[in-house]
Amino acid sequence: MESPAQRRLQAVQSHLLPTATADDDSHSRIHSNVTAGEFALAQGYSVVLPEKLQTGKWDVYRSAHSPFKLVSRFEDHPEIGTLHDNFVHSVETFRDYKYLGTRIQVDGTAGEYKWMTYGEVGIAREAIGSGLRISGLQKGACIGLYFINRPEWLIVDHACAAYSYISVPLYDTLGPDAVKYVVNHADMQAIFCVPQTLNSLLSFLSDIPSVRLIVVVGGMDEHLPSLPSTTRVKLISYLKLIGQGRSNLQPFCPPKPEDIATICYTSGTTGTPKGVVLTHGNFIASAAGFSRAIKFYPSDVYISYLPLAHIFERTNQIISAYYGVAIGFYQGDNLKLIDDMAVLRPTIFCSVPRLYNRIYAGITNAVQTSGALRERLFRAAYNSKKQAIMSGRNPSPVWDRLVFKKIKEKLGGRVRFMGSGASPLSSDVMDFLRVCFGCEVIEGYGMTETSCVISIMDEGDTLSGHVGSPSSACEIKLVDVPEMNYTSEDQPHPRGEICVRGPIVFQGYYKDEVQTREVIDNDNWLHTGDIGLWLPGGRLKIIDRKKNIFKLAQGEYIAPEKVENVYAKCKFVSQCFIYADSLNSCLVAVVAVDPEVLKEWVASEGIKVVPLSTYEDLGQLCSDPRARSAVLADMDDVGREAQLRGFEFAKAVTLVPEPFTVENGLLTPTFKVPLQIKRPQAKAYFAKAISDMYSEIS
Repeated sequence: MESPAQRRLQAVQSHLLPTATADDDSHSRIHSNVTAGEFALAQGYSVVLPEKLQTGKWDVYRSAHSPFKLVSRFEDHPEIGTLHDNFVHSVETFRDYKYLGTRIQVDGTAGEYKWMTYGEVGIAREAIGSGLRISGLQKGACIGLYFINRPEWLIVDHACAAYSYISVPLYDTLGPDAVKYVVNHADMQAIFCVPQTLNSLLSFLSDIPSVRLIVVVGGMDEHLPSLPSTTRVKLISYLKLIGQGRSNLQPFCPPKPEDIATICYTSGTTGTPKGVVLTHGNFIASAAGFSRAIKFYPSDVYISYLPLAHIFERTNQIISAYYGVAIGFYQGDNLKLIDDMAVLRPTIFCSVPRLYNRIYAGITNAVQTSGALRERLFRAAYNSKKQAIMSGRNPSPVWDRLVFKKIKEKLGGRVRFMGSGASPLSSDVMDFLRVCFGCEVIEGYGMTETSCVISIMDEGDTLSGHVGSPSSACEIKLVDVPEMNYTSEDQPHPRGEICVRGPIVFQGYYKDEVQTREVIDNDNWLHTGDIGLWLPGGRLKIIDRKKNIFKLAQGEYIAPEKVENVYAKCKFVSQCFIYADSLNSCLVAVVAVDPEVLKEWVASEGIKVVPLSTYEDLGQLCSDPRARSAVLADMDDVGREAQLRGFEFAKAVTLVPEPFTVENGLLTPTFKVPLQIKRPQAKAYFAKAISDMYSEIS
């Protein structure tokens, strides 16, 4: 009698050809099978198999890179089972290679990058870990990291892994109440901070009784404030702690793969933050799955500016260390990022659609205002190079010399790989980046609860508008959402809520079994809340969101994030909030404008009714009906290009000069990238504007 596992293995094998011979030039062992879905001999990104053989329903997708089993270890180094193992491998293999770099400040001006090698960071992490041990912290203690990207963040994180501590990122944009909640919820015993965030901690020190040690990065002991004699908290500088540890080194206390590596607190649009529990095994499985699709090299240089407390950047760091990549940090100011890249000249650049949309809009606007001759040259070069890329040919190098070289130099001139995540990147922006920067542009999909990567595009895949095939470390199925008319039987593409299972899935929400059960079912499937469809070849496309759905008066469902992502490409739009409800038949928009683009529009229109000098008040300019009409017209053009359906177009717009921020309560106080709009709060904040727009429409 065959076991279920044997039958499942046979099901997978039925989609594979016999081992290729030396004379066989086929690039894929996957072949067509009438029960297997859409596959062809030379193109197969996924294999599809049944979740339960007795149902006869083929609905579970796995990566073609590993159809036999879900990977949990690196193919070349299966001995790496924890983050500590991963960094030990890095130190042993790349000891004298550049690892962490920061720009030297000379008289207040940033100069060249100064580097620590892998070996030097290994020594520093041992000293920090030893300092924590001799301070009395035991295995399993939660350690807070309360500062933005810099080498010390990774050194402390490596120390936590080496001595079996649990790192807990704290967001520098969180307000005191949220920080206090996370510190107490995680029972933190030590917090690493910088002088700026120290002041926040000291303001509620008596309300966080579990904290025994505060370590100030970038501070000097003689400048640290004195604490009341009644407190049991020890306040020390990072340099003093590392010195204490160096003079009394302690043996490593290596974790096991099943031990908790971190608790990442994610903040939604409402409610208190939820602590996502991730093990060392979760992280290694995620990185191993990524490595089956994408390769980095010791010659690569990575720019670190995405928040390290966000799972996207955290995973990038783990993968970079595995491959021996050099990591240069930005100065901490997004406005200086381009200058940092010009000096660092990275080969790997990972970002989010919001920034890529701004790059797209900036280049497009520059081309349109460069003069008719230059614009025609750009269009000819763009179309020729795009056609070559899409047909698999090498584009003519003349276009790079004539047109695209200066664009490439904006990011340092050496970028060979661009990665995008956090939200969907539109097809035309992705194609635009590929043409202008002449590099691989890869989009992935993931979430904190899956240790980052759920699916990722393969290198060499030139089709845009999707997020690739499943990671080799998980399997995916789509579950019917009948209330939104999405089913796995839909033609020509199966649709439904994306569900994920495998070694990358988190252990649950910390101290919250109820919310854990809400997202993980009895068969261990994690329900993401995202709606996807399967494209030919087994590539996943994100099309909707199960939450934040509006239903219009006439019955149509609206996913506001989808519409907002489209309008984000409008040159006037810095941020966009879409609103609708079941009492109205159309959408309205509140747009935080790009002030420079709006002022350029005023000048180009030659508006003389009101003297231009009075428009220095951006609020007055936003209230001008001609400005609203111009912005809405441009949004309509962008919407038509994106093929929005008629009821998805905003019928009225309000322009506001003030951006949506954490401080004004309109964005989530989290390190999610991009920050999410707090919809209930935005609805209340803009209640009068929304009411006025609907009155105007009616």
